[in-house]
Amino acid sequence: MSEKRLPTGIPGLDEVLQGGFIPGRAYLARGGPGTGKTTLGLHFLTAGAANGEKALFITLGEPEAMIRQNAERMGFDLSNVAFLDLSPTPEFFAQVETYDIFSPAEVEREPTTRKIVEQVEKLQPSRVFIDAMTQFRYLAADPFQYRKQVLSFLRFLVERGTTVLFTSEGSAEAPDADLQFLSDGVIDLEYAPEGRILAVTKFRGSDFLSGRHSMRLGERGMEVFPRLVPEVYRREFALEVISSGVPELDELLHGGLERGTITIITGPSGVGKTTLGLQFMKEAAGRGERSVVYTFEEGVETLVGRCEAINIPVHAMMERGTLEVVKVEPLRYTPDEFARLVRREVEEEGSHIVMIDSIAGYRLSLRGEDLVSHLHALCKYLSNMGVTTLLINEVEYITGEFRATEVGISYLADNIIFLRFLEMRGELHKAIGVLKKRLSDFEKTLREFQITRYGVKVGAPLTGLRGILSGTPELIE
Repeated sequence: MSEKRLPTGIPGLDEVLQGGFIPGRAYLARGGPGTGKTTLGLHFLTAGAANGEKALFITLGEPEAMIRQNAERMGFDLSNVAFLDLSPTPEFFAQVETYDIFSPAEVEREPTTRKIVEQVEKLQPSRVFIDAMTQFRYLAADPFQYRKQVLSFLRFLVERGTTVLFTSEGSAEAPDADLQFLSDGVIDLEYAPEGRILAVTKFRGSDFLSGRHSMRLGERGMEVFPRLVPEVYRREFALEVISSGVPELDELLHGGLERGTITIITGPSGVGKTTLGLQFMKEAAGRGERSVVYTFEEGVETLVGRCEAINIPVHAMMERGTLEVVKVEPLRYTPDEFARLVRREVEEEGSHIVMIDSIAGYRLSLRGEDLVSHLHALCKYLSNMGVTTLLINEVEYITGEFRATEVGISYLADNIIFLRFLEMRGELHKAIGVLKKRLSDFEKTLREFQITRYGVKVGAPLTGLRGILSGTPELIE
């Protein structure tokens, strides 16, 4: 957008709002208790204060001392933020006041309004945060007066060039639908079973990133992880072939894997899927390209140790910066948070190959959400950025019925490489084959696959056997 925007102080939220708030407008942050409304307001005010803008916090519920104490614990600097504390004092409870002629709302409204007007005219703030606007409901005699009073108050602030963020304490007994109509934008905060969620449902005068976005409240305040929309991102790249460094494997793939494609490496546990993926990364490191492995199940030390034992120098690659191995705890990250990790690696570190090990571990992070939609968005983003994606997929069956995947994601893949266990003359062997390759032809035969102390070895085509996909092949006479 060409117009100037005011940053919210939360980079992820600015991305959702396509740059931040439009100056001189009023925005509503709504949600239940503990969803982060006040924290959002603190980010908004301190971002303005750090930029030299005058910022004002009007509190009608929580006292100023408590707000400052909580803000300090999260690292907010409120030294340049002014406060107007309209919360009830302890003396209010001790004093017994009666209103014989006028209603309490009429008596209390005038001094409250006077204090706000005096503070605003004295400070001339650029940013005002009001927590919570619904307190004004109790200063109005009826809903009509309340709506008129809020609209007049917002206009009083906006006409002075102030950008306003206010919160509501909506409930079934006192809904805040009227505030949603009066505001220029609405930010919904929610604590759902899948985690904390932020959604923008209204934003006058601008487009925004729709949908539900993951959010986290922590020691440093609020973090927002926008939902990944792959078509927004695109980078020019050459559609070249990436070699595996194993001549027989490259023959099987008619040269290797194309850059920017999505490859599923599938097979049962222990067959060598991760090792095969790392073989492509080893060859990429020789070209000076950076790769990253996200391991959801195996520890980094275990992965490094077993790769060193089979002539894949993972430790040296990590020291040179051509490989990054990231251990991901699936129950800690939401899909949006994980997508942010991947984006940072691709856009800031320049990784050319990304491997997710495995799809089953990634699925745990979804917490009941749809696997296919999230994986589709992530893989298409990587493809648009020219990154080669390797997805490690584990099938349950060691032998018997052949399945490429068991979660309905085969359509995503440009390439499908499968590994199988074979029983031959009472011994366990492994076979490798290609099931799908969109951008070129491939060898239709299967080859023996071995992992030795010298690295990955692929044998000659197994032309003398039939029934290989069943796991119990027979010799052809």
